[in-house]
Amino acid sequence: MTATEKHAARINLAPPRQSLTERFQRWEWFLVLLILLVVVVNSSLTPFFLRANNLFRTSSDFMELGLMMLPMVFIITTGNVDLSVASTMGMTASFMGWLFNQGVNIWIAAGAALLLGLLAGMFNGFLTTRLKVPALVITLGTFAFYRGIAYVLLGDQAARGYPKEFLFLGQGRVFGTPIPFSVVLFAVLAVIFGLVLHKTTLGRYLYAIGSNADASVYSGVPVDRVKMIIFSLSGVMSALAGIILAARFASTRPDIGLGLELTVITATVLGGVDIRGGKGTMVGAVLALVLVGLMRFGMGLVNIQGQTQSIAIGLLLILSILLPNIAQMLRVRPGRQQVINRRALLAGVLFIAALIAFGLFFFWSRAVVFSIS
Repeated sequence: MTATEKHAARINLAPPRQSLTERFQRWEWFLVLLILLVVVVNSSLTPFFLRANNLFRTSSDFMELGLMMLPMVFIITTGNVDLSVASTMGMTASFMGWLFNQGVNIWIAAGAALLLGLLAGMFNGFLTTRLKVPALVITLGTFAFYRGIAYVLLGDQAARGYPKEFLFLGQGRVFGTPIPFSVVLFAVLAVIFGLVLHKTTLGRYLYAIGSNADASVYSGVPVDRVKMIIFSLSGVMSALAGIILAARFASTRPDIGLGLELTVITATVLGGVDIRGGKGTMVGAVLALVLVGLMRFGMGLVNIQGQTQSIAIGLLLILSILLPNIAQMLRVRPGRQQVINRRALLAGVLFIAALIAFGLFFFWSRAVVFSIS
């Protein structure tokens, strides 16, 4: 069997069974522990954190992030990144609002926004695959280009007056329960995306491309076609997120979703999706989204400003990159002696320092807020 045939066979092989010890060393369990820690800390800081109505309300506040995160998991798994997701959201939502201001039916305008999102994603995929330019460079350009189109469409104006049935997408509750419609929508789509990632040929292709894109080409994997698909999905989901966000705010401005791409990437990488590609799970990404959402909610309850929250999210991104590498270095394998090398020790020291800085920054910012008030 040639090297190419062996690589093709590896793509179709099921992952080996894991021992009980290895299963509890999975990154997802660490995220569960972090979520519990955030819940304990925030509930001790404010009595309003664990109220059911507050938790349901705040869950809808980061569902748009989740919708953009789902295809981002696909993209980063292949070793690429899409920096234009928030700009695509702003452009498509502004396009919908502009059409609505021209007298177009809101549902037709929303459909046109989804189509524009598809075209935006296809444009990213086309430039990435045909010009062979890294996706980081391409989407950095469209990051500014798409946001500029949003400002051209609406200028300094806002689209308002959306009908009540449209506002249900962002503000409605399911069957009279306190569960937001956007949460149910995200849950359904997360299951679908998770099944595609872990149970289909496309998902195996994503991991193969992230592990070795050149070898995947010689193994018969349609790398360019797969990239076109995932970038197109990213455009559509960004447009859907823009529609949901516009319905939640009951208005659309060209700066809608500004800066959200950092949080989307943070949640994806924190979920264990390797920024270099080839590794990650949808469950981990969803848990990381919940973690980021609860952190933002807790910081908001103690009146920590949005700019300060962004610094905290940036520190969390650094931690999310450091910790998986440390865990990989220190992972205990049955029957093998664990040796801590200098690289692992240095990474561990850096992680502890970053964690201490994160904690000190959080409590310092909270103390500053209370001293001002």
